[in-house]
Amino acid sequence: MFDQYLPTIFLGLMALSIFIYAILDGYDLGVGILMPMDNEPQRDKMIATIGPFWDANETWLVLAVGILLIAFPNAHSLVLGHLYLPATFLLIGLIMRGVAFDFRAKAPTQYKNRWDRVFKIGSLVVTLMQGYMLGMYVMGFENTIQSVVFSLLSAIGVSAAYMLIGSAWLVYKTEGELQQQAAKWGKFAGYVFIIGMIIISSTNLYFKEDVAQRWLSFTGLMLMLGLLMASFYMYMTIDYHFKQILENKKIKNDYSAFLMTIVLYLIVAVGFAFSYFPYVVPGQMLASESISSIESLRIIFYGVAVVLPLIIAYTLFSYWIFRGKATDLNYD
Repeated sequence: MFDQYLPTIFLGLMALSIFIYAILDGYDLGVGILMPMDNEPQRDKMIATIGPFWDANETWLVLAVGILLIAFPNAHSLVLGHLYLPATFLLIGLIMRGVAFDFRAKAPTQYKNRWDRVFKIGSLVVTLMQGYMLGMYVMGFENTIQSVVFSLLSAIGVSAAYMLIGSAWLVYKTEGELQQQAAKWGKFAGYVFIIGMIIISSTNLYFKEDVAQRWLSFTGLMLMLGLLMASFYMYMTIDYHFKQILENKKIKNDYSAFLMTIVLYLIVAVGFAFSYFPYVVPGQMLASESISSIESLRIIFYGVAVVLPLIIAYTLFSYWIFRGKATDLNYD
């Protein structure tokens, strides 16, 4: 009886890994994109806000891809078979970030700006590639003008989403001039993100008849109304929080914008799940059709049941240890 739920369980685990990755690595990618090349002290402070976390944050991407490979091998082959080129650039971007993060501390002073620029470019490459891959994945890997344009819009939308959560993270972890600058970045990124989501969602409904049918049902319309209202409320609350900071008004919780952005991410995730569940590849492959050996997955599930809570516990513990405002960067 338990075996029949394994495809759904592993699909849920993969979705959870991707969601946590989008939040955790999302904010440090956003911080990387936002690094001002004309202000070294601000760059140092921004690096200090993500220093204890950024490397571990990428663990969730490895976990998501690992679940896709182990639980849905046919889907893994299909996805990477079509997206090998952007996936290659994605890996190059991740390598650029990793190398630059270490070398900015070890290279001679005159080369520090160069490595910061590499870190910034690498962050942008990663976000653009992730967005483009998501767009092609949704469009069924079609090599058409419509699919490419949709994927490019998706790339911009994902980058804006990461910039938004990166700005919210900086508001939480910094003070003074940098906190105000982060609020400015956040207001712009939030505007681009909301406009992008409206365009992407509308375009997706236009091109995907099966998705449109889901959303135009009574249940879909009620859910759409609820998600739209919740999204608008979250966006306005985040924007108001940024505005309070820009006006130098005292705010109760610096982390409110970050938490609200996570809720906004969750709203998007719910909409995505409603559009495509139980497909592991939208419109092409159901989770039940691409599932690996049930006997193998049963054993893997028990391993995941032990390891995943430990990863979550370690993550929460590390964020608790390094809670509060970031201190000045020091490599001594």
